[in-house]
Amino acid sequence: MQPYRYPDHQVSGDADTTVFLLHGAYGSKAYFEYETATLVRAGYRVVAWDAPGYALSPLPAQGLSIERLADTAASLVEREGTARNVVLGHSMGGIVAPGVAVRLPERVHGLVVSATVGSFSQKSEEDRRTFLAERVEPLKRGRTFEETAGAVVNAMFAPGSSGPMVDLVKRVALSTSASTFCSAIEAIVAYEGLPTLRQVRVPTLLIAGAHDTVGRPEGMRAMREFVPQAELVVIENAGHYAFAEQHEAFNRHLLAFLARIGQTARA
Repeated sequence: MQPYRYPDHQVSGDADTTVFLLHGAYGSKAYFEYETATLVRAGYRVVAWDAPGYALSPLPAQGLSIERLADTAASLVEREGTARNVVLGHSMGGIVAPGVAVRLPERVHGLVVSATVGSFSQKSEEDRRTFLAERVEPLKRGRTFEETAGAVVNAMFAPGSSGPMVDLVKRVALSTSASTFCSAIEAIVAYEGLPTLRQVRVPTLLIAGAHDTVGRPEGMRAMREFVPQAELVVIENAGHYAFAEQHEAFNRHLLAFLARIGQTARA
C-alpha cells in the first residue's frame, strides 16, 4: 500500500530521541504547541505532523484509511527519525500509531497511545452508533461543522477543565475541515486494529483520562490483553484531552516513560 503524499510537519529541538506526535480526528499539529514545548525543554526532539487532509496537508482524492495513514507516518519516521524514536498518537493518532510501530520494528523504540481504544471492534454496537450519530449525522442533515463539533468537543473535556491549553485545543479542533473530518471518522469506524495491536513488541504507555467517554479507561485497560508490554495510567480530572487538561500529570508519566526508553536503549 502506497503512503499518501508527504504530510506537512514541524520539527522542534535537537536530540537523539525524537517523539513523533500524531493528532486526532479533530485538530492538527497546532494543538500540540504546549506539549511540544514541554518535550523540547525536557531534552527531546519533536516532530508533529498534520495528517493528510489536515491544516496544510491536502486531503487525498480517495479519502483516508488508517492503514495508509500508518504507511505515511512510517515514512515520516524513516525520513525524520533519530537514534531513538517514540510515536505518540492521540485519539485517531492513537489508532494509527501501533501500525507505525509494527511497520518499523527497528526504528520505533516506544509507543504512547492516548485517549483511544486502538480498534473500533472493541467498542459496543451502541457506542459505535452514538459515535457516528454525534459526529457525522448532523453534518449530513446540513448543520455546519462548527455547530456540530462545538457541542461534541466541549463534552469531551472533564468538568471544570479550562485554561489556555484547553482553549487552544478547542480552537484548533473547530478549525478542522468538515470533509476531512467525515473521511477520518469513516476510516476510524472501518478499521480493524486488533491484529496490529497483537504485533506490537515495543514498550507501550497507554494514557486515559478518567472522564473520557471516547477512550474510556476500561476500554484502554482491555488493550493490555493485546499489547504484551503495555502499561496503563489514568489521569484524574481529565477527559479526552489529558495533555491539555492536566498537562503536568500527563507529562509526569510521559517523561518517566521516555526516560525508561532511553535507559533501555543505553543498556
